[in-house]
Amino acid sequence: MARRLWSLLEPIHVVTYFSPEARAALAGAGYKGFWMGYFAGRAAPMGPVGAEVVLATFYNFSIAHVSRAIPDAWTFAPPSAALEARQRGAAAALQRAFARSNLAEAVETAGVLARAAAQAAPMEGRVLFAANRALPWPEEPAAALWHACTLLREHRGDGHVAALAAVGIGGREANVLQTAAGVVPRDVFGVARHYDDAEWDRVSARLIDRGLVGPDGQLTARGKDVRDDVEDRTDRIALTAYDALDDEHLLQLLDALAPLARAVIATGDIPEVTPVGKRFDM
Repeated sequence: MARRLWSLLEPIHVVTYFSPEARAALAGAGYKGFWMGYFAGRAAPMGPVGAEVVLATFYNFSIAHVSRAIPDAWTFAPPSAALEARQRGAAAALQRAFARSNLAEAVETAGVLARAAAQAAPMEGRVLFAANRALPWPEEPAAALWHACTLLREHRGDGHVAALAAVGIGGREANVLQTAAGVVPRDVFGVARHYDDAEWDRVSARLIDRGLVGPDGQLTARGKDVRDDVEDRTDRIALTAYDALDDEHLLQLLDALAPLARAVIATGDIPEVTPVGKRFDM
């Protein structure tokens, strides 16, 4: 259930990174280039934080990569500008995606149920979720849906970081494990998380020494067990975000989200493969 919900929420959330409307809104706010817009937009709910806070909460970037955008981004435009731009851009992208079909009822149903879950979800230990939860709730339906999906997505992400940390897997190591598991190709991480061959080899060597990855670059049996444990923990603690919904409401949420996720994917805005895995096919 947790993974199915995430697969439907994720396309609605990630328009804020990939849609032309969202990227144009962040550029219009003053941020220079994709990465400055990305880091500023996602970090903005926490205020004008430094690179160290972004590294800690986002988890799998390098400090050199983050530091090229943060804290300089806040000299181009303050967090309030990033918040306004990302919401406006995401709402415009979703409005375009949903306009092709009569999805107003699904938007309303999903928005109401996702909001009920997000507002009741536990905040302890979930920094990005809590920072986003403290923001004003949008009134426009597409923006409200995007905000609810963002909250639930970051809630899961915070839990995933905790699960990785609990088994001693750092952010850069988590990327290499994803490739070793066959989930994300190495070249995607090379571009999206800024690896060179030397760093990739150093991280791989650490995982080989721990017996998690073999010399062939594939997961060992132990590595598979560790990864499965992380994924299971992530799913189990992600479900706590939905305690306010009974079984009937969960099914209604799934039914409402499915055509919305399909509509977003049909735009082609989301890349075939992202650092979280392959594009979801509905």
